[in-house]
Amino acid sequence: MRNIVRLVIACVILGAAVTLAAFGFWWWAVLVFLIGGLVLVTFFFNENMLIAQYFMRKENMPKAEQFLMKITDYEKQLFHTQHGYYNLLLGLIESNKSPLKSEKYFKKALSLGMTMSHNIALAKLSLAGISMSKRNKREAEMYLKEAQKADKNKLLAEQIKMMKGQMAQMDKQQVVRGGYRNKF
Repeated sequence: MRNIVRLVIACVILGAAVTLAAFGFWWWAVLVFLIGGLVLVTFFFNENMLIAQYFMRKENMPKAEQFLMKITDYEKQLFHTQHGYYNLLLGLIESNKSPLKSEKYFKKALSLGMTMSHNIALAKLSLAGISMSKRNKREAEMYLKEAQKADKNKLLAEQIKMMKGQMAQMDKQQVVRGGYRNKF
């Protein structure tokens, strides 16, 4: 359902609640007002996105993908602040299947913008991992520094530390492959 239709339905329901209150049906007015408020909340937070996030927390990626695929045209069905989060969720689901194909979703999520700093850090950390798998150390270091800067609450500190350790291992492997190791 288009997002503007949700807004119109919420206004009609809230108008009905006011009308019921004007005629003295207070208990019905309160009930209809709560229903109208619920419909208004779905204008800002799409129910398919919320259910997909729930299944992602439960690590049930096929179910999460199923609910995300119900959103056919995210530009019309989602509020504009959710566009970045939609692409972030698609990127996280795609990274389980094929990590290199998820890069476009993370970049699009960052370009569309997200309000929470830990989600920005998650997207940049994922891009750093993709850059490391492509053996692009300079780009991986850049994304890792940006992720560390964006992670203000230190929610991803452990993962960033682990990624830095993997980068150090990557340097050692390149030295061994390149023939620069000492022969004792």
